[in-house]
Amino acid sequence: MARLRQEVDPSEAGLDEKALDRLDRHLVQEVDEGRLPGFLVAVARGGRVAHLTTHGHRDVAAGRPVEPDTLWRIYSMTKPVTTVAALTLVEEGRLSLDDPVADHLPAFAEPRVYAGGSGPDLVTRPAESPLLVRHLLTHTAGLTFAFYHCHPVDALYREAGLDSSVAPGEDLAGTVDVYASLPLQFEPGTQWNYSVATNVLGRLLEVVAGQPLDEVIAERVLRPLGMADAGFWVDDARADRLSELYGETEDGGITPIAGLPLRDGRPRFLSGSGGLVASAHDVHRFMELLRRRGEVDGVRLLSPDTVDLMTRNHLPGGADLRSFGSRPAHDEPGNDGVGFGLGVSVVIDPSRTRAPSGLGTYGWSGVATTTFWVDPGRDLTVQFMTQVRPRSSHPLYQDLKRLVHEAVVG
Repeated sequence: MARLRQEVDPSEAGLDEKALDRLDRHLVQEVDEGRLPGFLVAVARGGRVAHLTTHGHRDVAAGRPVEPDTLWRIYSMTKPVTTVAALTLVEEGRLSLDDPVADHLPAFAEPRVYAGGSGPDLVTRPAESPLLVRHLLTHTAGLTFAFYHCHPVDALYREAGLDSSVAPGEDLAGTVDVYASLPLQFEPGTQWNYSVATNVLGRLLEVVAGQPLDEVIAERVLRPLGMADAGFWVDDARADRLSELYGETEDGGITPIAGLPLRDGRPRFLSGSGGLVASAHDVHRFMELLRRRGEVDGVRLLSPDTVDLMTRNHLPGGADLRSFGSRPAHDEPGNDGVGFGLGVSVVIDPSRTRAPSGLGTYGWSGVATTTFWVDPGRDLTVQFMTQVRPRSSHPLYQDLKRLVHEAVVG
């Protein structure tokens, strides 16, 4: 076990302590007014942690406080980790971004694309071009989520029992075969739709590497980086460090809800999209890999050019996420000026972002209100951890970014 620790005074890292106090007070108020159970926030410059605050509880009912070694369900923050594992295979020449997915997963050999209608009158046509690996990494594959409720293909996902993105009774391989049996929403590579694509990528990694996904990610990312607490389940020795999961109530409060069954041993379904649990130390190590362009403490996982490729906008025509606003969660003000790379969002126009952001800042968030970002221009890395599934997009992210940027003075 490794615990994240503050390594340098804020002033030595060019951070204003009074502004950091404002940040902490704002977050503490969220806890005191019942909107969060507790939190951890960490800010680092040049890789050195200059601000680390924990407050509140990881388990409210049991009175267990948030501590630096608390374990968190990071949900979609799993996606960048799976992406890095994929890119190590690309660098080894065992995978190419331009490989047709069907070369590795034959179920995708003849994809069909939505052409019109809905329900029993839904019409599809053969795809004009193959689904490529890069489409999975950029969410331009035409896949979707069942819970969107805004497109006829979303309804097909629900009919297939994919409400939680897992086919009933299936493992990753069986679930991905179900995805492959459903039509794409659009021609691969032409639009952006946040989706189950990273689960497909996870299955592809299993086939290419010849190992289960948990072993692929542990061998290629977690162990080399010293992410000792990160994984797809929590053993008995660490179980009491896991934060409980809460959901937002109609009146803006929180209540305990069921989460991934992380204490029940190795899960049948290994989700490359959202299955990881991690500590703040683990997330800091992963951010350091990206900030240092592929190398940490003498261990190089990726070349600098590959990290640069990962953190560059790949959306069609150089568009931002807001450009694809006909789909749910895309038409959010926070998506103005933000593009998408390989597994991470990327700021492409800071003048249009809702919260202060540096050009080229990249990162991603999880559905339980966890987030991280790396700002290369300021040599800044930030993570925020709590465990609340909000009813809609959480406004806390915008406040967090504003308050952190107000603290950067040097």
